[in-house]
Amino acid sequence: MKKFILIVLACFLLVSVSFAKSVIVRGSFKKSGNYVSPHYKTSPNKTKIDNWSTKGNINPSTGKKGTKRIY
Repeated sequence: MKKFILIVLACFLLVSVSFAKSVIVRGSFKKSGNYVSPHYKTSPNKTKIDNWSTKGNINPSTGKKGTKRIY
């Protein structure tokens, strides 16, 4: 039973990560006058599993590994 649950969980994680889309954030000026360059981020959703900053994921734009824990 444990193996079955682990397999289902692994499949869910793989599917959720594979559907992670990215959106571009337009450049803008902050109130302080500093310019923030355009950049990509993951599409907003209610999970931390598919964010590039989460452990196990790699940001495709920068190649950096995620460091944040899922929970």
